[in-house]
Parts: sequence; C-alpha cells; structure tokens
Amino acid sequence: MSKVALVTGGSRGIGAAISKALKDAGYTVAANYAGNDDAAAAFTEETGIKTYKWSVADYDACAEGIKKVEEELGPIAVLVNNAGITRDSMFHKMTAQQWKEVIDTNLTGLFNMTHPVWNGMRDRKFGRIVNISSVNGQKGQAGQANYSAAKAGDIGFTRALAQEGARAGITVNAIAPGYIGTEMVRAIDEKVLNERIIPQIPVGRLGEPEEIARAVVFLASDEAGFITGSTISANGGQFFG
Repeated sequence: MSKVALVTGGSRGIGAAISKALKDAGYTVAANYAGNDDAAAAFTEETGIKTYKWSVADYDACAEGIKKVEEELGPIAVLVNNAGITRDSMFHKMTAQQWKEVIDTNLTGLFNMTHPVWNGMRDRKFGRIVNISSVNGQKGQAGQANYSAAKAGDIGFTRALAQEGARAGITVNAIAPGYIGTEMVRAIDEKVLNERIIPQIPVGRLGEPEEIARAVVFLASDEAGFITGSTISANGGQFFG
C-alpha cells in the first residue's frame, strides 16, 4: 500500500507539479484547493489525482478535510504546505485586511493543516512535512511586508517543529523558492520580467515548478530521514539564506 501525500494548493502552479511528482514517485496523492473548481476538475481529469476543496485559513475546515482524505485514502504520511496568496501593497497603503488574509493563509494555514495530522504521525512514528516558504521570506521584499513576514514565519515554524518531531520519526523541512515560471509569474509584463527580474537571478532564468517538486520528493523520501529543520534555497543564486 502506497503512502498518502496531501498537497495544499495542489492543483495549480508549483503545487500541481508537486502533486504530479509525488504520484510519479509512487505516493497516493490528495490535492487540496481553495476556490478554482474548473482548474481542479481539469487537474483531476488530466492526472487522476483526487482534489479536495477547503480553505487552509479555516482550522475546522482543515480538520474536516483531512478527516475525509484519510477516510478515503488512508493515513497521511506526507504533508506539503504549499498553499499561499499575495496581497501586495506598500506598507503605508496596506490595509489590515490585506495583512490578515496573507497571514491567515500563508502562516496560520501551516498550523491549521499540520496540527490535525501531527498526533497520527507521532503514533505511527513516521511523518514528512515540507513547508513551501519563499526567497522573500529570507531577504524581505518591498511591497510584501505581509507576505515576507508570513514566509519568514514558515521557516521559524519549520525549525521549531523539527525539534519536536525528531524523536517521533517526523521530519519537518522548508523549501524557499525564488522566481518560478508559473502561470502567475509568466503573466508579468515581459519587459519587467526580462529587464528587472531575471537579471537579479545569477543563473539567468526562472526556475521551473518541476525543480521545486523534485526537492519535495527527495525530502519526503526515506533517504532524507536525517534531514530535518532545514531550508533549501531554490532561487538560482539570487539569495543565500
């Protein structure tokens, strides 16, 4: 029986690449999503991966969703906290709502998703948790005080929880992607992309979602059992954190 992996934000962008890579590696994958029903349906039709709809910002919805996944597929062995949103604004214009929405999804969402699976992983003496942070959580970014704070918090959460999980066979690691060639990033004005963003990246290109996915598959594997509390910087040399 294959291990069950749950990927939040798992039907689009980096999350979709992670879901597909885990399935190819032999896992039974569940992909959570928040709102785009058409994209989720198309993803399931393309990949055969089951999708489940709830907001990671809602603790009760997470607990109920996780319960449904485990009833249908089995106990969750791998959790990838990938779901995230942006509400960019310079700080003097940022609203309390823009702050709250990003923190609730990108930081509190990790608690909401991890807390319901933690005791089961402890009881089974095995678990793999991979949190998708960001280069902007490592270095900060103007116009993203909310996003940078949340993504930096993800790294602190990772390091603390790794210490609690270590003796229970649970590893907790983070990946901090740089600019990845998702649909969202490629929608940026080509002039801005080519003249302002890519020149900041020493390797001279955007990353690919599959490159992040391969790192997740490794961290989820038995071979990565001695790695915990770590952050993999996958940013093409843009920042060394």
